[in-house]
Amino acid sequence: MPTLSRAVPTLMSRRIPAIAAALSVLVLGAPLLTGCSDFAETIAFGNARDKYAKGDYQGAIIDYDKAIKINPKDVDAYINRGLAKRNLNDYQAAIADFSKATQLNPNYARAYYHRGNAKSDLEDFQGAIADFSKAIQLDPEYAIAYYNCGFVKGKLRDYQGAIADFSKAIQLDPHYAKAYNNRGFVKGKLKDYQSAIADYNKAIAINPQHTLAFTNRGIAKELVKDLEGACADWRKAAALGNRDAARWVSKQC
Repeated sequence: MPTLSRAVPTLMSRRIPAIAAALSVLVLGAPLLTGCSDFAETIAFGNARDKYAKGDYQGAIIDYDKAIKINPKDVDAYINRGLAKRNLNDYQAAIADFSKATQLNPNYARAYYHRGNAKSDLEDFQGAIADFSKAIQLDPEYAIAYYNCGFVKGKLRDYQGAIADFSKAIQLDPHYAKAYNNRGFVKGKLKDYQSAIADYNKAIAINPQHTLAFTNRGIAKELVKDLEGACADWRKAAALGNRDAARWVSKQC
C-alpha cells in the first residue's frame, strides 16, 4: 500500500507534512492466521502461506481456494485469501472474503479490521470507520484499529476524532511512533504547532530514524518562525533520504 500524504494550508509555509500511512496487510507483523482441521486443508493452507510470504499472491489465492473447498467454514482461509487479493489491489473481492469471514464468525475483530482497510483503499471512509469501530468494540485493546480509524478520520477532516483515536492507540502502545507522528500532523492541521512539535519529539525519541517526524517537525518549526530549528530537522531528514527536505535545505538554509 503506497504511503499517503496530506497537504496543509500554506500559511507561513509552503511545505507539505506527511502522515504515515495506515498499516497494511498484517497486524503488527503477525504471521498469517492458521486454523485448519483437515490434513489436506492443512497442506493447501501451508502452501498458500508459503506462496504469500514469497509474494506469489495469485498462487496463494489458488491454494486458499483449495482449502476453502475442503472446509467452507474456515474463517482464517477467507481472511488470508482476502489479504492476498488486497495485495493485488482487488479490493472488492477482498471485501467479499472479509465479509464472509464476519458471517462465519461475527465476533472476529480482525475480519472487521481487514475489511475496514480494504474499504479505506476504495475511499469508502465511512464504511471503513464503521468496520474499525466494530473491531474496537470486539477488542478494546486493538491499538492498530484505533490508529487506522484515526488515519481515516483525518482524511475526513474530523481532526478531533483523529486525535482521540491516535491518543487511544498511544495509550495502548506507548512506543507507537507512527501514532505520535500522525497525531502531530493532525494537531498541525489545527494550527497547534507547539503541541505538534511535542508529538514529533516523542516519535523521534522512540525511533531516531523516523524520517517523516523530522520532516514534519521542521515544517512545524518553520511555522513558528524557528527557521534554524527547521533547517536542522530538514538536514537530518535529508540525511535519512528525504528529497523534499534536501531541496528545502539547499534553497532556504
